[in-house]
Amino acid sequence: MHNFNIIRKTTEFCGRTLIIETGKMAKQANGAVFMQYGQTAVLTTATMAKEFSEGTDFFPLTVDYNEKMFASGKIPGGFFKRESKPSTDATLNARQIDRSIRPLFPDGFRNAVHVVVNILSYDGVNDPSVLGVLGASLALSISDIPFHGPIAGVTVGYIDNQIVVNPTIEELNEKSKLNLNVAGSENSIVMIESAASELSEQIMLDAVYTGHEEIKKLVALQKEFIAEAAKPKVEIKLDLVPEDIMNKMTADYGQQVAEAAVIFGKHERQEAFDKTEEEMLTKYAEADGAEFDSKVRYYKEAFHELIKRFVRESILKKHHRVDGRGLDDIRDITCEIDVLPIVHGSALFTRGETQSLGTVTLGGGSDEQVIDGLEEEYKKTFYLHYNFPPFSVGEVGRMGAPGRRELGHGNLAERALKAIVPDNEKFPYTIRIVSDILESNGSSSMASICSGCLAMMAAGVPIKAPVAGIANGLIMEGSDFVVLTDIMGLEDHLGDMDFKVAGTKEGITAMQMDIKIEGITKEIMTIALQKANVARMHIINLIEATIPAPREDISPTAPRIESFKIPTDKIGEVIGPSGKNIKAVIEACKVEVNIEDDGTVRILSPNKDNIDRAKAMIQGVVHEPQVGEVYEGVISRLESFGAFVKFLNGAKEGMVHVSELSTHRINQPGDYLKLGDKVTVKIKPSEKGKISLSMKGLEGNPEPHEAAIELGKNPPPRPPRDDDRGGFNRGRGGYDRNSGPRDRNRR
Repeated sequence: MHNFNIIRKTTEFCGRTLIIETGKMAKQANGAVFMQYGQTAVLTTATMAKEFSEGTDFFPLTVDYNEKMFASGKIPGGFFKRESKPSTDATLNARQIDRSIRPLFPDGFRNAVHVVVNILSYDGVNDPSVLGVLGASLALSISDIPFHGPIAGVTVGYIDNQIVVNPTIEELNEKSKLNLNVAGSENSIVMIESAASELSEQIMLDAVYTGHEEIKKLVALQKEFIAEAAKPKVEIKLDLVPEDIMNKMTADYGQQVAEAAVIFGKHERQEAFDKTEEEMLTKYAEADGAEFDSKVRYYKEAFHELIKRFVRESILKKHHRVDGRGLDDIRDITCEIDVLPIVHGSALFTRGETQSLGTVTLGGGSDEQVIDGLEEEYKKTFYLHYNFPPFSVGEVGRMGAPGRRELGHGNLAERALKAIVPDNEKFPYTIRIVSDILESNGSSSMASICSGCLAMMAAGVPIKAPVAGIANGLIMEGSDFVVLTDIMGLEDHLGDMDFKVAGTKEGITAMQMDIKIEGITKEIMTIALQKANVARMHIINLIEATIPAPREDISPTAPRIESFKIPTDKIGEVIGPSGKNIKAVIEACKVEVNIEDDGTVRILSPNKDNIDRAKAMIQGVVHEPQVGEVYEGVISRLESFGAFVKFLNGAKEGMVHVSELSTHRINQPGDYLKLGDKVTVKIKPSEKGKISLSMKGLEGNPEPHEAAIELGKNPPPRPPRDDDRGGFNRGRGGYDRNSGPRDRNRR
């Protein structure tokens, strides 16, 4: 039997038991931690490559978030019945963990690191993503991998006007006006990702720092755990530019780089940088001779470090941005709508050198997106797809399935817009927005929000209010800092923070923050929120100047949808055996029909007349005719004893006895009526669910011709029997087989 060296801690956190343990599972990883929160369990591992990744100019960190379907008692779908590529939610969770821990590794660290989060049990109450950042921090902190932690993450909700940390899944989805993921260290915030229902800047700030107070408790718990379980950190080689090369580069090319850094225009500025870099490499290649090959990588890194230094210094000390704007100036904005024919809604939003083409497509129930993950399967009626082709930045590249960046940007834009999308009761459409980035120089996700909002308004989607987004940045050296409004690509790349805020004039609908330093203060976040509010109002005013409100009607090219409810006990009757009845409606009216379990019926067609016909047919099935009601109908069958009439668009059929055809006496209905005649009928009392009708004295019915009236002098025929041969006759009592007794008690 194994003699495991198990270290375990248990604590109560936000009303539930949290267990962390190491020493039993995955012992060959550099660090491994098993965690259980309620009945949700996660295993997180951290592994480091032994070899230094020479030649790379970035830290090779990979984070995988694996949803094991067995965790919630499900078997994966598909032919192979095994987990394949990660779901969108899994990818977004992995991305959040990556964004939280990446700034906390040493500069120049080039050993590949792999963090894996395995979801082993899911109770449907406690979100496993809450444990993602905590698990990654613990696994890295107790391992021998260099890491400047610990950190932790929590989810924050806003329920009944109260801030709640780590609400249950049900509370978060059904009751909360806020879904905020925040990660931080003991002293500062390192990552934010949120969606909100038009909450104020103050509530958002309070939510972040209420979450931070709970994060401090988790950091303290980790420190106790690390003290018992941590391995000594290994000595690693850091890939840093030698000081002599940095000094030589500064002396030789510092002035040229400083001048190029303030050139207006992205491509013009980049051309100046490229020209200077080429000149530098040529000069040093001649001077170094055979040694140049071993130094060229450092020359390139030193050159880019020089660009970073002068751009940041110009902004921080001179308040001079690379494109000449002031710290709070927003780039020129152009809003256009209806830029494409045929599509249901389109808009082109251009801000500086960033441009998003937003399109809206309206569909029916069959267009809903089915989400099948650890939770119960559900459907989305609103979703946004973000595309970032290489040509948007003037590059050549491969176009394929969306990567983590595309999914992350699209998710942020979708969450920002979802808060103002009408519910399905008011607007029973599936809404798909596509943002194609045609040009990019910073904050294309915020441009996607603006183009998507414009496109929905142009498409006639009755949104609650216009939404706009802005990205702010930070340059910080020691205690000195400046917060920038509407950062461009270079400022994002060389800066310390990317802080994105979207919302209406009433409040925030989405917020995201990434940093490249080890944390930011509450003062910085407060300033960033205030500046974002001013910028957001400016952009919303431009949107409203382009289109003041959503159009009153949807595009002529969009399908029409009408929604109504039927009694749930009538659903089976409407559908019919093997779908026979509803298929007949679909075929006859050329429509799409969706019926929900709660009795909601949605009919979709480009033609309103077809919708009206289908609606009438369905309502005819569920309607129970009442005695005395009058309907228009069509003769469907003629017998000697009477005429059968279909009414309520053919959904119901009843019989007019020959004695009820006219005020005149009619002998043969065929002498008076023919198949297909339109008639007016009234509901008469009946038994056993059969429908009895009368045409007597109703306007619009045909007058019998003389031959029919003459025939009408003959005695009326005997009333019909159930089997057309005899059967039960209620009016006379007993059974009548044309002979024999009528008294049932007589034998």
